[in-house]
Parts: sequence; C-alpha cells; structure tokens
Amino acid sequence: MRIVSMLPSATEIAYALGLGEQVVGVSHECDYPPAARTKPSVTRAPFDHHALPSAEIDKIVSEMVMGQRELYHVDAERMRELQPDLVLTQGLCEVCAVSVKAVNDALSAGPRVLSLDAGSLDGVLADVERVAEAAGVAEQGREVVAGLRARLDEVQAGAQALPRKRVACLEWLDPPYNAGHWVPEMVELAGGTEVLSRRGEYSRRIEWREVVEAQPDVLVLMPCGFGPERSLEELSILQEKPGWDGIPAVRNGEVWAVHANSYFSRPGPRLVDGVEALAGILHLEIFSRPDVMVAVRAALAQGSTARA
Repeated sequence: MRIVSMLPSATEIAYALGLGEQVVGVSHECDYPPAARTKPSVTRAPFDHHALPSAEIDKIVSEMVMGQRELYHVDAERMRELQPDLVLTQGLCEVCAVSVKAVNDALSAGPRVLSLDAGSLDGVLADVERVAEAAGVAEQGREVVAGLRARLDEVQAGAQALPRKRVACLEWLDPPYNAGHWVPEMVELAGGTEVLSRRGEYSRRIEWREVVEAQPDVLVLMPCGFGPERSLEELSILQEKPGWDGIPAVRNGEVWAVHANSYFSRPGPRLVDGVEALAGILHLEIFSRPDVMVAVRAALAQGSTARA
C-alpha cells in the first residue's frame, strides 16, 4: 500500500495507525510527526503566510476564493511518479488544504481517493477508522479510536460536575472569526460553554462587538495555522478594540493563546490533546496545567503580552 496524504491531519492519522512506512508523499504543510517532513512534498502554496500579517493573509485568501482560484498547487508529475494506491484528501475547507477537485485533476487514474470531511469529534474518530479500513489495518484503527475515546471520556467525567465557564474561541484575529466545527464540542467536553459558535457549524467572520457582548470568562486565541508565539504577537490588535477592557476574561487574566495548528485546527488524533489542554485552562483545580508549547496565558498588565 502506497499512500499520499494531501493534508496534515490525514498524515497524522496514517502515522497513528502505524502506516508511516507506507506514506510515500505528503503536502507541504505536513510537519507531524517529524518523520513526515522527510517525505516528498506533492503540494505548494502560492504565497508565504508566515511573512504576512493576518489582515493581509485574509485579504489574499478571500480574493482567491472569490475568484475561484486554487489556494494550493499540486505537483501532478510527482504524484504520477509516486504511484500511490491511496490518496487522502478533504473537501471540508478549501482554505485549509488541497481540494478534492485539485487532487482529481492531478491524477490520471488508478489510486483510490478518500476524502476526510469530518466536522465533529465523532466524525474525526470515524475518519481514523475509515483510513484504517482503506489501508487494510481495520483492527488497528479500532484500537486507536478506543484509546482516544477513553481519554475524551476521562476528561468529560472529570469536568461534568464543575461550574461551566463561558468561553470564546477565535480562529482568526484580524478580522475576527469564531471557531466552528469541532471546537465548541471540545470546549463542552472540557467543562465550558462556547459563546460565539455552535458545534458542527462552519467558522465565520464576526463583528468585534459580538465578542464584547458575549462576555466570555475565558478568551482562547487559536488562529488557524498559528502557534502561541504568533498569536501573542498579534494580541495588540485586539487590545486596541473598543470594549476590550470590559471583557471578564481580560479583567481576570484569562486570555490564552494555544497552538492551533497542532491541537485545534487539524481534524486528527491530537484534537484529544487539545481537549485535555482546554480542561487544564478552564479547570486547573482538577486538571493539569497545559504545557507552554500547547497553551500560554497572556500577561495583560500594562498591555504586555509576555508569557506568564
């Protein structure tokens, strides 16, 4: 079985299933586990988002989507050279990864194309089993999913009787977007209530006043593709907005930046790590404080964004 993965979450699923040796190609964004970085890349992005501010990234992406232009380029020649039996892709979000259309355009014939389009935690776990079945390791898939479900059940049981905090998660800061899909469900399992979105809904652009009016007890910054450091660098964008100082999360020092790219944006096994991290953020009296590589509390005194 020769596997090409067109999105990072699928690559993580393949490795979690013990299929690392069978993965012969990945996308340019597949960076976990580290071994995935050694695989040939079959995609590239038209611009370097690491070098641009959030507002500029949003402008470019919006213009490309409105113009029906592909956000990612597929190396069709390399795809043919790799001769995959199974190609893993997605159709959920045209911004997050290569589209099914782009994959089909790059393939002449032959390999099976499996699209992973989960919009919930249950859907993500089902996708793990779908990949396992397609790769001929169905039993391994069931074992991996059982382990992930056990960890989710443990968090849910621990948080069930605790006071539920109002939580606002932002998937983008400039302009602000709420965090949809599986994120509200993650918050709920961790003992909170998402006040800007509902489980299963797409993320959407919101007005800043919606954040202020929601009065969250905890504000979690999780811009898609960013780690904590990058989010904290852009925190000043929010601090300058009207009503910032009146948000309970700000007054109480409960503004957090998380590693979205690893634990919240990608519909793969590490979403469970994200749930555990959220539980630590919301209920430190019960759960362990998340590692600073996963989540960082913003130090807000005098506008500082230093680590706490």
